Amino acid sequence: VQLQASGGGLVQAGGSLRLSCAASGRTFSYVGWFRQTPGKEREFVAAMNWRGDRKKYPDSVKGRFTISRDNVNNTVYLQMSRLKPEDTAVYYCAAGTGYVSGTDYSSSQYHLAEAYNYWGQGTKVTVSS
Repeated sequence: VQLQASGGGLVQAGGSLRLSCAASGRTFSYVGWFRQTPGKEREFVAAMNWRGDRKKYPDSVKGRFTISRDNVNNTVYLQMSRLKPEDTAVYYCAAGTGYVSGTDYSSSQYHLAEAYNYWGQGTKVTVSS
């Protein structure tokens, strides 16, 4: 299983950026994006089930970020708009099967990092003010 994240970079506040995550190796029940800054825990950013009819966002990005999936290329996207300096972080894509280390996870738990089996390598996003 491989998750390859890309698309990070430097952008001015108010700008947009699209992150991509190419998934291969198996199918998943859900996919998500998290972000992390030095000294802080990984923060949930967006998640969706594989069908794409259930999406979840925290209040901090709701209305600005959109998660989607390209069925043909098996790629998950995170479209980020109206970016703020506080969005600066390393962004990680993740994928889950619904069962991790003996625990079942449901759609209500997509926001939990421990609900994911696989993680990409991270791509850095810097938003300048």
